Amino acid sequence: MAAEDPIKAVEHYAHALKAPRIRESAARLAEQARDSGWSHEEYLAAVLSREVAARESSGAATRIRCAGFPTRKSLEEFNFDHQPALGRDVVAHLGTGAFLAKAHNVVLLGPPGTGKTHLAIGLAIKAAQTGHRIAFATAVDWVGRLKAAHNAGRLPAELTKLRRIGLIVVDEVGYIPFEQDAANLFFQLVSSRYEHASLILTSNLPFARWGDVFGDQVVAAAMIDRIVHHAEVLTLKGSSYRLKDTGIDTLPSARADNTAQ
Repeated sequence: MAAEDPIKAVEHYAHALKAPRIRESAARLAEQARDSGWSHEEYLAAVLSREVAARESSGAATRIRCAGFPTRKSLEEFNFDHQPALGRDVVAHLGTGAFLAKAHNVVLLGPPGTGKTHLAIGLAIKAAQTGHRIAFATAVDWVGRLKAAHNAGRLPAELTKLRRIGLIVVDEVGYIPFEQDAANLFFQLVSSRYEHASLILTSNLPFARWGDVFGDQVVAAAMIDRIVHHAEVLTLKGSSYRLKDTGIDTLPSARADNTAQ
């Protein structure tokens, strides 16, 4: 009886393990292994590495697709020339995702159009690529989600569910003032994640004006205290990048928000 073709056997086992990339790479790498004199262990490691890399890539794509981004932005696309005071090394370090392992936060402050959301999305995509679950929404949308959970009597369960997400991005804090109930819900989101899971927040307002947004200086102070206790706070300045070729120098609120950070 003829011996079983080893490649056919690999294909069978790969199918049983639901590892299709092993089936695809085994034959292709076998010839390279013979020509290069690889050991059995080196060949096996090469085949398995292709499967792991493909799974990680597929998983990252799924996490990014499910995150809720309004658009895709990468750190590599960010125009640092428009923000010369922003430390490239700081952003690059944040891009490694080291802050996530410590449940630290990132806060991006600055006028509209200066790149806050771009950086937030870029950092979140990097996090997804290193295996972290992510979720993106505006502050108003997050509050809406929490309000719906509260009305349904499942707010604690919703906060617990969100805490399992390694990184939540809260965009546009301060664009629309919150009523008292909404402010309290947002505070509970921040408090539930404190020292457990990371936040990235963007805001067009300095911290000194967050009390106006949340309608309560005490609530705002308690919230800021929890956010910045373990956080990298980056301040972006200048005019809107989106308006750079329009002849408009600044937006109505940008000049005021550029001061007293």
